[in-house]
Amino acid sequence: MLDTNIVVSGLIWGGVPRQLLTWARDGRVTLYTSSALLDELADVLSRDKFAELLESQELSPTFLMQRYGMLAKLVTPQPIERTVRDVDDDVVIATALAAQADIIVTGDNDLLVLHPWQGIQILNATSALNICTTGSQGSAAPVQVAG
Repeated sequence: MLDTNIVVSGLIWGGVPRQLLTWARDGRVTLYTSSALLDELADVLSRDKFAELLESQELSPTFLMQRYGMLAKLVTPQPIERTVRDVDDDVVIATALAAQADIIVTGDNDLLVLHPWQGIQILNATSALNICTTGSQGSAAPVQVAG
C-alpha cells in the first residue's frame, strides 16, 4: 500500500511514486487503501500549500482523489494495537493487514523502522519499485501494495 506521502508525491510531482501509480493503472501492482487513508489524502491535497501548484497544473483535489480512487481497492481495516510511534500511522498498518499486502511504500521513518512487520515489507519508493520490478517479472499475480 502507498502511504499518503507517496500518493501525494506520485499524483503531483511524479518520479518513482508516479511509476508505482502507473503500474497500478496497468495492472502490474494492486494498490489498496481505506476510508481513513482517503480522508487523510483529501485533507492533504486540500492544504493551502498545494493550491497554487495544483492550479498551475490545472488539477484539483477532487480530480486527484477520483483518479486515485480508480487505482486503489478499498478495504476496511480492523482496529489494531498501537504499533507505530505516531498513532496516526497505525491506520497504514491496519490497512495493509486488511489488504493482506506484500508491501507498504512510505517515506515515513516511523514506519520504515518497522521493516519487516508481520511479513509485510515496509520500503521507500525506490526499494519498492525494485522489488516490484524483480517480483513481477514472470509472475502471473501482481504485487499487493497497500496504501
